[in-house]
Amino acid sequence: MSIDLKPLANIRRLLFEVALQPMQGKRFQPTGFPDLGAATYQAGGTACLLVESAQSMANRLEETLWDSGKQSPVNAANGISYVVVKDDSGDYLTSSITESHRLNSPYILESSDKTFVDALKKELGVQESGPIDRTAFTKALMKFDINALLHGVFLAKKDLAGGRLRLARAISSFVEAENIATAASGGVKNDHVDPSGDTAKGFGNVPFHREEFTAEKITAFFSVDLQQIRSYGLGDDPTHLLIVLALFKIRSLLDGDMRLRTACDFKPVSEKIVARNPGGYELPAMDALSIELKAAIVNCKANMTVTTVTYKK
Repeated sequence: MSIDLKPLANIRRLLFEVALQPMQGKRFQPTGFPDLGAATYQAGGTACLLVESAQSMANRLEETLWDSGKQSPVNAANGISYVVVKDDSGDYLTSSITESHRLNSPYILESSDKTFVDALKKELGVQESGPIDRTAFTKALMKFDINALLHGVFLAKKDLAGGRLRLARAISSFVEAENIATAASGGVKNDHVDPSGDTAKGFGNVPFHREEFTAEKITAFFSVDLQQIRSYGLGDDPTHLLIVLALFKIRSLLDGDMRLRTACDFKPVSEKIVARNPGGYELPAMDALSIELKAAIVNCKANMTVTTVTYKK
């Protein structure tokens, strides 16, 4: 293996705190919430802002594995387990990687095509009552959708162990800003044909306000629960693959698309990403992680499969 994970052998949580800066200028647009707007708050007397939520960052980390042009995993991730969903015509519809709830997607579990559900039940065994067989559960996730072992899943169907099969996230992330200030601005949607037209129908000049922010410090936080990953009991090779996959996702996001919105485009302050815990551990470069990920997938190919489900109402 080209990447040495020995420094992480006795670490329960791998933590990165990555300083970010706007790609251009000083302003940025944070995530907004219905009836709330931007999530501002005080922490120790410091004005803070939630720039990107854990839910949104989870989606972005998942997207690092998906080539939307080809509707398949990126080259470095070819061979990982996932479920692809096609329609009656055999055309691509969705996948467990792109679905919000992964294997719990209704396009996977609620289709009249029960081939996959039956295969999943067979892997899980009968668990209608009593303690959940966690090993059978994690092995089934490894086989059908490895991403669920990192991003969590809740199989809420009653005929799957009574709807009790759930797994917490092993990788999580969010972005915060400190010492923030509001940057208020605005503009006008101009109608050069009829400036006084009916604005309710989209005509006329329409002024609008815009609220962005500046900050003295912007930080992306990443946490990988190594202890949880080890607790799956999948063996050395699958555990190694899961850790490398988590590192690949973090590096891919930081090196790639940190454009969270039109007016929220970030880049790391430094190309060298060093962990807070364990101190001094450096996040490997993308080239090394890509090579390692491909090799780790080959070593676990017997544990994984790509499953096709035909969605039928």
